[in-house]
Amino acid sequence: MLASYLGACGYTVTIADNGRKGLEVATSGGVFDLILLDVMMPEMDGFDVLKNLRKTLLTPVLMLTARGDDYDRILGLELGADDYLPKPFNHRELAARIKAILRRLELTVSAAQQQDLQVHGLRLSVARQHVSCDGQQVTLTGTEFSILHLLMLSAGQLVTKNEISEKVLGKKMMTFDRSIDMHVSNLRKKIAAVDAVERIKTIRGSGYMLLIG
Repeated sequence: MLASYLGACGYTVTIADNGRKGLEVATSGGVFDLILLDVMMPEMDGFDVLKNLRKTLLTPVLMLTARGDDYDRILGLELGADDYLPKPFNHRELAARIKAILRRLELTVSAAQQQDLQVHGLRLSVARQHVSCDGQQVTLTGTEFSILHLLMLSAGQLVTKNEISEKVLGKKMMTFDRSIDMHVSNLRKKIAAVDAVERIKTIRGSGYMLLIG
């Protein structure tokens, strides 16, 4: 049903009926703009697929999770998912989420001629989709890269969670939505693995600020 709906929306869809086959298809050399990943699948669940995908691929992943199951959503974000959608869902909302992720990628490509950004030991190249901290490469997902890019553009200033959600995820911040917190937490951990100096400050109840030194 999803394949038929998305096909009618103009997308080319490749289907895998179990997790192991999905991982094989995704990593066999084909180029995909987005991976729609269910948590509950035979042979290999969505979490194991995502863990294996993130070893080699930064392709955006939209996870489908059980409604009300915060554990699934949080774990998916921790493992590198770009967004999640609880089931059951409206097909139009799914299409909107997909468009938001693909729009973000298009904006990133169109900004490829921007100069590199450098703030507090961090260097970000939009053209090369590359981030380094004190000269050491930091490997980020597409969502983490976009969040860091936004924070670096506003270095020393508060960036609200709602602004991050709208500009990066393409949706308004919902009550009790922890997705931004999880993406920033992952971003912090990856930077801290290179240098433990605090670079992203939490402004309680509001958002985040990239420290300038």
